[in-house]
Amino acid sequence: MNLYYYDLHVHTSNISPCGHVDAEEVARLYAQAGYTGIVVTNHYWESYFRALSPLSWKAKVARYLKEYHRAKKAGEKLGLEVFLGAEITLVNSRNDYLIYGLDENFLFGCPALYNLGLAELHQLLKAHGMLLYQAHPFRNYMERVPPGLLDGIEVFNGNPRHNSRNHLALAYAKAYGLGMVSGSDFHQVVDLATGGAALAERVTDPLGLVRALAGHHIELIGPDT
Repeated sequence: MNLYYYDLHVHTSNISPCGHVDAEEVARLYAQAGYTGIVVTNHYWESYFRALSPLSWKAKVARYLKEYHRAKKAGEKLGLEVFLGAEITLVNSRNDYLIYGLDENFLFGCPALYNLGLAELHQLLKAHGMLLYQAHPFRNYMERVPPGLLDGIEVFNGNPRHNSRNHLALAYAKAYGLGMVSGSDFHQVVDLATGGAALAERVTDPLGLVRALAGHHIELIGPDT
C-alpha cells in the first residue's frame, strides 16, 4: 500500500526567528525527501505582530503569510502540498499550540488570537472546523493543560536541540485518549524529515488534513505507537 508523508510541524526563516531555511528551500528539501506535503507552522507570537506596528492588522497578517505563500508556490512546481498552520503562544503562557486547518480569511478576521484564553481559542477554532494540539508538552517550562481544552498533543517532536521527552507525551496521550501528531519541528536542514504522519490517501486541502487527523487513524513517523 502506498503511503503519503506529511510533516506537521515546519518553520521557515524570515517569520519564525529561529528558522534558518527560506520557504522555497524548505519546499525543495521536503519534495526531495519524498514527502507529499508539509504544514507551515510559523510562530504566531504577540512580539512578532507588535514589531510590525504601525501597520494595520490586515497588513501584519499579509506579512505573516508571505513565507507560507512562497512555500506554497514552490510546492506547486514540485508536486508538494503545502498547508497553512501556525504555532501559537498565548499571552502570559510559555506553552506552544499547533493549529491545523487554518484559513487565511480567519486570520484576517480574528485579530490577535494570542490574547485569547486557551478555552476561548479552542472553542473558536472548533467552531471554524480547525484543530488545536499542544506542541512538545513535556519540554522544560511547558505546562500540561486540561485534556478537554485540546484536540490532541504532539507525541513526537523531532527537533534534536530540545529534550521534548517524547516518550512521556506518548504515554500521556494514550492515558487520556488524546489525538496524536508527530512533526520534525523543522528549523534547520538537520531537522529534515524526522517526523510527520503517513496517510493511506493523499490529502490536497486543509479540510482533508483535518479529517485525517481527527480520525486518529494515522501512522505517525517517529514514535513507536
